[in-house]
Amino acid sequence: MKIRFTLFASLFGEVLAVARDERLSGLYFIGQKDQPPLESLLRDGAVRDDDWPALVQARRQIEEYERGERREFDLPLELIGTEFQRRVWNELLRIPFGETCSYADVARRSGSPRAVRAVGAAVGRNPVSVIVPCHRVLGSDGSLTGYAGGLDRKRGLLKLEGVL
Repeated sequence: MKIRFTLFASLFGEVLAVARDERLSGLYFIGQKDQPPLESLLRDGAVRDDDWPALVQARRQIEEYERGERREFDLPLELIGTEFQRRVWNELLRIPFGETCSYADVARRSGSPRAVRAVGAAVGRNPVSVIVPCHRVLGSDGSLTGYAGGLDRKRGLLKLEGVL
């Protein structure tokens, strides 16, 4: 399996996109919590490939989203995490553009209604920002709580979607 990455500018800062073969496995704002360091990717044999189809497609779809031309992403994903994390991340994929829900809602929908804190931790470890829309998860009182990319980005993404 070949790991490839690219860097590109977005409205919300520079983005690192990572693909494993034909699937997007990471989309991080540079400097966000849990972003793999470039040195680590390179040590693991990753190569920069700005023309790799999966990465080109991710960049194009993010640009369309930022211009208001895209509400849903259509990208093959490889979500690497525990079974619990993948269950939570798959639940995030069901939150529609322009809508939000609480961590408690995600916990209930993912089959673990009492695991709100664990769900919060899984949401925070989401490896594919924006596309797996963890920014759409709010506190039970509707407050903006935690976002690996920073609350300013979360606020900006929600404004872009017309939520704030």
